[in-house]
Amino acid sequence: MPVPYFHVVFTLPAAIGAIAYQNKAKVYGLLFTAAAETLTTIAADPKHLGADIGLTAVLHTWGQSLDHHPHVHCIVPGGGVSPTGVNWVRSRPDFFLPVRVLSRLFRRLFLEGLVAAYEAGELQFFTDLAALGDHDAFNAYLAPLRRQEWVIYAKRPFAGPEQVLAYLARYTHRVAIGNSRLVELTDTHVSFRWKDYRESGPHKSKVMRLAAGEFMRRLLLHVLPEGFHRIRYYGLFANGHRASKIELCRPLLDVPAPESDSTTCDEQEETGPPSEPPACPCCGGRMKIIENFEGTHSRPFHARRADSS
Repeated sequence: MPVPYFHVVFTLPAAIGAIAYQNKAKVYGLLFTAAAETLTTIAADPKHLGADIGLTAVLHTWGQSLDHHPHVHCIVPGGGVSPTGVNWVRSRPDFFLPVRVLSRLFRRLFLEGLVAAYEAGELQFFTDLAALGDHDAFNAYLAPLRRQEWVIYAKRPFAGPEQVLAYLARYTHRVAIGNSRLVELTDTHVSFRWKDYRESGPHKSKVMRLAAGEFMRRLLLHVLPEGFHRIRYYGLFANGHRASKIELCRPLLDVPAPESDSTTCDEQEETGPPSEPPACPCCGGRMKIIENFEGTHSRPFHARRADSS
């Protein structure tokens, strides 16, 4: 949409990151839910924005040195639909929502969800965390986290929708490290570039040299559970009503409808053009008809042999 977009990052404390690594699906899912509820709740408060907002959330689990560092990047338009649905409420050009308020609500929502998962027996603990299976030990582990400030970082707004799309295109499907950062590979070691954000100036950029086994261990920390969705949409952009909500936003922002809006992109991806053959159920590639067979049954019978190679 033709409005400023803000970039808000929710990061889990290291102590929670350890639990997340042993319970990826549950804790990463909770991270998404708590971050989205925090943004939509504070934005809906009349003391802050007083509007229904939308957001796109992308999960990253790594830091520059490939350590385990779970956090969610949220891309949020600078405004939303008023409670009456009759106008667009704009945020301040350089300020979206107060970070301290976001941090405290996020902390409360996440810890409430984590405790509920623990009470329901949905968390598992191994090795150095095995003692957390005891209820008192688990509560003692969380106690200091209830008092410390959780890191929420609100970055400067994007220049416009084009920059948002460019950002998402770069980062939504990236892995923990790209080939461009690799410096050297030997039979025993891997060297790669990384940025040490504790430093400033030219000293920030460094090269790390790891034993091949340690490099693989760090890389595999970031393998997600099978079927886990690392890009999710909430509020105005939630999948269940995104099309109708965007239709509501267009006149409020004085944006004309697309020339052809009879079929959404999602529908096109699912069905494809009517003349296209179906997708292969195994690999997803388009099937190609290579031969037709006509049976000799008493009733007309037609069969096709297809290939997806």
